Amino acid sequence: MSVLISLYIFHFTSESGLKFPKDPKAKASFVPGTLYAVAVDDFIFYCQVAANQSLGFFRVRSNNILEIKEILRYPIMSRFGISRPSLGRALRDGYWIKLGKGNLKQELSEPAPTVQWPVGELKVSVWLDGKIVKETSAFDPDIQSFEMVNAYDAIFHVPERLIVDYTEDSEEFESGGTVWRQRKLKEYLANKYSTAPHHQLPDGWVYT
Repeated sequence: MSVLISLYIFHFTSESGLKFPKDPKAKASFVPGTLYAVAVDDFIFYCQVAANQSLGFFRVRSNNILEIKEILRYPIMSRFGISRPSLGRALRDGYWIKLGKGNLKQELSEPAPTVQWPVGELKVSVWLDGKIVKETSAFDPDIQSFEMVNAYDAIFHVPERLIVDYTEDSEEFESGGTVWRQRKLKEYLANKYSTAPHHQLPDGWVYT
């Protein structure tokens, strides 16, 4: 696989930086263990399909494609779900490329908690392995690092999210992610659109 990967020729576009060659016949695979490379500006990020078919993104970026065994040495940076149709489009248009399959990272073999937060509510539901396991306050300190339920577009949403996750910029919260980021976003919108009723924070709000 590493020999084949080394033969790929990258190209750059004025709009989106580095891209992979287009592959009109490419199809997405959500088989656990499958690895993908993602072109983001002038860098390449990497992810692996988890047991529950979410994607675990590694804390590494490079200018050239790394071998699978090297990618798997890095820790998981973030893990979230993406829109299935968007992954196929990303592969065919050269934004993503399939690298093959590797040993599944241990943490990706286990379910990860996610949080569903109804609009206008202060109570949230914590989901694990397809079931609600806890209902609690959005300000519960134990859930602030949990991922919000979402399905990202592989082309339009994932790149921005990866940049924010990699740089760990606490002031960049509009790309989605954790409960804590969602709280920051709600506060930002309430301040920016102070006269819009649907952006007002409910009574009992606890500021970050």
